[in-house]
Amino acid sequence: MTVPEPPRPAAPTDTCDVLVIGGGPAGASAAALLARQGRRVVMVEKDHHPRFHIGESLLPCNAALFDALGVREQVEAIGMPKYGIEFVSPTHAHTSRVEFKDAWDDRFPYSWQVRRSELDELLFRHAAAQGAATLEGCRVREVQFDAEGATVGAVMDDGSQRQWRTRFVIDASGRDTLLANKLRCKQKNKAHDTAALFGHFRNARRLEGKLEGNISICWFEHGWFWFIPLADGTTSVGAVAWPYYLKSRNKPLKDFFFDTIAMCPVLADRLQDAELVDDAVHATGNYAYTATHCSGERYLMLGDAFTFIDPMFSSGVYLAMQSAFDGVEVVAATLDGSPRQAAAARRRYEKKMRLGPREYSWFIYRVTNPTIREMFMYPRNILRGKQALMSLLAGDLYGRVPIKPSLYVLKAVYYLLSIGNWRRTYAGWRRRRHNIQDFGPLQGETVMK
Repeated sequence: MTVPEPPRPAAPTDTCDVLVIGGGPAGASAAALLARQGRRVVMVEKDHHPRFHIGESLLPCNAALFDALGVREQVEAIGMPKYGIEFVSPTHAHTSRVEFKDAWDDRFPYSWQVRRSELDELLFRHAAAQGAATLEGCRVREVQFDAEGATVGAVMDDGSQRQWRTRFVIDASGRDTLLANKLRCKQKNKAHDTAALFGHFRNARRLEGKLEGNISICWFEHGWFWFIPLADGTTSVGAVAWPYYLKSRNKPLKDFFFDTIAMCPVLADRLQDAELVDDAVHATGNYAYTATHCSGERYLMLGDAFTFIDPMFSSGVYLAMQSAFDGVEVVAATLDGSPRQAAAARRRYEKKMRLGPREYSWFIYRVTNPTIREMFMYPRNILRGKQALMSLLAGDLYGRVPIKPSLYVLKAVYYLLSIGNWRRTYAGWRRRRHNIQDFGPLQGETVMK
């Protein structure tokens, strides 16, 4: 006769004002800002810091957010200064280099390349120092909303259960998209579908002097490469390619990665004497998506928990942190204001959350097109169009500089050039139609966050 196991005791219920799911840049920024206001904040992270994370390149406008949090000096200490971007094209004999100082607003002339394991832990510990209660190894399993807030259930690494009663939930779970999955509001972006291979190298040949920390974007036949120098001497190298190419792999991942690097002679030359760290190459799905909405009466989705776009312009950390700063205003309006004030704050938040991804995506969707490549390789400042582009690449979407008119001019130039070279444009459109087909998951892939 089998004796049934006794039922597990119910998890004790704790209370808080705001529960933040996810301890990356978005969640940690929101937790720090809310705790600084005197609110009872709990931030839970499924992993333990430091944890590996791809996405090492930051934007200059991150600096203002680091200043507001009070961590600028700590970021400087771990970062490699990044003053601009180098573009390398297989169809041009020269490289194109642009600098952030040429943006309309010259207050942010540089950014950093950082190891995300270090940056994320720095921000996580800072939130704790500001008064947020933080838990690692805590995976949220259930969120149940009602008129007064939510009940959140989680499981710790040791199998024990935790439960909170909270007035507000912030989903900063990244590409886990916890609430978007729960609410069934996540939609794949069928206009852009890429995936990536990446690894870290020692002894890669970098640019010299002040340019050493600049990111290099290198086009090749099936997509583009990133080349990101880090302060510890290693360099992050990744290929973002269309799935049809990555699905063609018929050899070990490492061999396939090096074959892919060989397709970009400039990059292959820089890695000629380099050594792959830990002999490790990773494959990751980089599938773009968005949720139908990013807020509700008692919740918000921040950063990648709401939407994810191709990382070509290194916008991920900046958009995630900016969403935290904007989201804090919604939390305050909900907990302290009237229903009308809360609804208005959510509308502003919804609008702003779509601005950045929309502006970056216009260029990302066209970046493999020969016309847009020409514009990057021969940047011209027609009606301050180059300055507007540099402002966009710096992250200056929400500042005091009205860059939209100049961006419209830049886009108009693109369309005129496309019409003037209509055969090339049509051929590029046909290639893209093929490239964005869904070829299913990659063998052995992980998830890029």
